[in-house]
Amino acid sequence: MHGLEFLIIIPIIAIVAILGYFAWKAERKRTEDLAALARRLGFKFSPWRDKSHDSRYPYFEVFRQGHSRCAFNTLAGTITCAEQSLRVLLGDYEYKITTSNGKTTQTTTYRFSFAILHLPYVGVPDLLIRPEGFFDKIKSAIGFDDIDFESSEFSKAFFVKSPDKRFAYDLIDPRMMEFLLASRPPGIDMERSTILLTDGHHRWEPAQFEGHLQWAKAYLEHWPRHLVDRLRHGV
Repeated sequence: MHGLEFLIIIPIIAIVAILGYFAWKAERKRTEDLAALARRLGFKFSPWRDKSHDSRYPYFEVFRQGHSRCAFNTLAGTITCAEQSLRVLLGDYEYKITTSNGKTTQTTTYRFSFAILHLPYVGVPDLLIRPEGFFDKIKSAIGFDDIDFESSEFSKAFFVKSPDKRFAYDLIDPRMMEFLLASRPPGIDMERSTILLTDGHHRWEPAQFEGHLQWAKAYLEHWPRHLVDRLRHGV
């Protein structure tokens, strides 16, 4: 190695090492903050990588992307909401996507945060509510299955999909529309009596986890009473 090349490579190695150290330090601080939050909430905390989501939650598409999938920094516990006890799981999730152009291979790591709530009712119809994007608008224009509501403001703001339109209309009444429009939640995916909150792209700051948990409680408290009674009695 020539002297000039050596002088160029050494600073690059030093910069990479410094960046790696600060990234490690930031991750350690994040884990410590989430552990402290778990203690305050009375939840169990695990920093370890959990690869069981493939088998525990295979129905959520966001957990089926890429390879080397795992959850970590997880907080598990129960909350009381609308006089019901719900099991809750929050944390970070990671997956990798590998691409190749025939000569070189590149692997990119993606991470996002999530909250999962297990509803105390059996047989809740599946329902997806998410901020409407550009491609959702195109699909809606050509007749795909976005459910429209009387409120044009709400219909423009959210993409809603469910195999049970009666359930969707019962749940998303004017009071719920007002709440969703005011709070602008991340994506809400309800499948098999389980709610998943995530946008599938970003990690929440540690302080945001509790905010999303409080939002979830408020969301459930906005469910119409007649619908909750119907679900409790399995009607």
